[in-house]
Amino acid sequence: MSIDCSSDPFVALLLGSNAPFPLTASMAPKDKYTVILPTYNERRNLPIIVWLLNRTFTENNLDYEIIIVDDASPDGTLEIATQLQRLYTPQRILLRPRPGKLGLGTAYVHGLRSATGTFVIIMDADFSHHPKFIPQFIAAQKRTNCDIVTGTRYSGAGAGVYGWDLKRKMVSRGANLVADTVLRPGVSDLTGSFRLYRTEVLEKVMGRTESKGYTFQMELMTRAKAMGCRVEECPITFVDRVYGESKLGGEEIVEYLKGVLSLWLKKLWAYHVPAANHMPDMDLDRSKKIPTYSWLSRMLLPS
Repeated sequence: MSIDCSSDPFVALLLGSNAPFPLTASMAPKDKYTVILPTYNERRNLPIIVWLLNRTFTENNLDYEIIIVDDASPDGTLEIATQLQRLYTPQRILLRPRPGKLGLGTAYVHGLRSATGTFVIIMDADFSHHPKFIPQFIAAQKRTNCDIVTGTRYSGAGAGVYGWDLKRKMVSRGANLVADTVLRPGVSDLTGSFRLYRTEVLEKVMGRTESKGYTFQMELMTRAKAMGCRVEECPITFVDRVYGESKLGGEEIVEYLKGVLSLWLKKLWAYHVPAANHMPDMDLDRSKKIPTYSWLSRMLLPS
């Protein structure tokens, strides 16, 4: 099925230069862009990322809104978000707080319910994803008319990761290698979470996505590709957070591996037993070889 579908030196570094691919007047605006920012303990990061987003959209004459989904951060992130809303107006900053830490995936679902843009941008609020790349995403979408633009840390000129130690780099590379080997998603950075979606495409794909935590991004892309969505990649530089602590731990790594296995089994089931129609969105192009690992598939699938 196909879908048409500043005084702080760290801050000075993050502000950087103008967007590397500024939009021309002919590309601006009929579209509106919704940015969904899930937050947990991002009190120090939030004001700067919102300032950068506002500058990026304003300089490129783009209509936008920012939806902040805070999961009851104990550091007072919501209070800062409320001040930002007063500063930038409720038309630009929408607050959609939740009563507790309920998972990254459900935060995006919660924010999407309030989105009024024709496109949705999902990104982190900790400066891992710099807003200066957003014009490049938009330009790629306009040029190709694709459904999804995904940032990649591992492919293309200028792509890279900065600020991680060797262990963290190996974990990220390993996670992508496992997913690429097992799922064959056709993208170079399946665990990345800096993306632009057509709103209607994101709504449809999210409606079929089951993951709630750190496997959410992986499942979104895997399902989108299986549903026939057109995806473009844009190289980005990923910089480790300046303030706060990473939320990635051992539990998230285990959850990720379980998620990869679960998706692989579902794809196998759809490939071998399409009449069962358990996963209609996992209808696959059977001209492409799917890794079946026959010893395991013989145990798990009917003959």
